[in-house]
Amino acid sequence: MVLDINPSGAREPKYYQVKRHLLQLIDTLEPGSLVPTERVLTVELATSRTTVRQALSELVGEGRLVRRQGSGTYVAEPKIAWPLHMTSFTEQAAAAGYSASTQLLDAVRERATEDIAARLAIKPAAAVYCIERLRLVDGTPMAVETSYLSAARFPGLISHVRKASSLYQVLADVYDTAPVAAEETIETAAASPREAELLNTDTGSPMLVLGRHSFDAAGEPIEWVHSWYRGDRYVFVAKLSSGQ
Repeated sequence: MVLDINPSGAREPKYYQVKRHLLQLIDTLEPGSLVPTERVLTVELATSRTTVRQALSELVGEGRLVRRQGSGTYVAEPKIAWPLHMTSFTEQAAAAGYSASTQLLDAVRERATEDIAARLAIKPAAAVYCIERLRLVDGTPMAVETSYLSAARFPGLISHVRKASSLYQVLADVYDTAPVAAEETIETAAASPREAELLNTDTGSPMLVLGRHSFDAAGEPIEWVHSWYRGDRYVFVAKLSSGQ
C-alpha cells in the first residue's frame, strides 16, 4: 500500500503520513473496533515499526485509540463533552445527561502551605481540611479531585462530608455558604502512578488538570480544588459572552 501524498505539497514526517492514514481508517470503524497490529501496519504501509509505533502513540495520547494490555489497540469511544459551570459535580453531570457518583478517598485535617493559605486568606500553617474524592460518571472513573477549605470557617466539615456525596450541598445546608464566582485554570500534566491507577489509564498519560478557586457573595474564598481528568476522554466546554 502506498501512503497518500500530502495534498499541500509540504514536507511532513513519515510518521505523520502514517497517522493520517490511520485517522482515515478510524473514521471507517466503530468505537471498540480492533485496529491492525504494528507488524501488520509496518508491512501494509512499507515503513518501519518505529514509525508506526510513533503514529499509534500519538493517536492514543489524543484519545482516538486506546491500548488494552495483552489484547491490542482499539478505536476509542467518543470523548465526553463536559460543561464548565458554577455548580456541583452532581448537578453538572445531571445537566449533561449523566449519572454522577463519588467515592471519598481521604479526608484529613492538616496545616496549610503558604500557597493554600494565600488562596484561602488564612495564615500559613493554619488548619485546613484536605478532602480527596474520586468522581465517577455512569460508574466510570472521571476525575480525582482534591479540595482545600479552612477548618476555622467550616468546623466539623469532615464528619458531614463523610455522610453526603455533594460538598456544595453540605456547605449550603450546614454552613449557609454557596460559591457564586470562581477563577478556573486548565493545564496539562502527566498522570502519576496513583492517578493512573484510579482513573484506569497508564502512568505518564496526558491529563487535564483543573484548578478552581471559588468565592462567596462577599468575595471571600471558600475552596481551592485541583481536579485531574483523563485528557484522552474529556473535552471541556465553556460558554462565553461579550458581557454587553
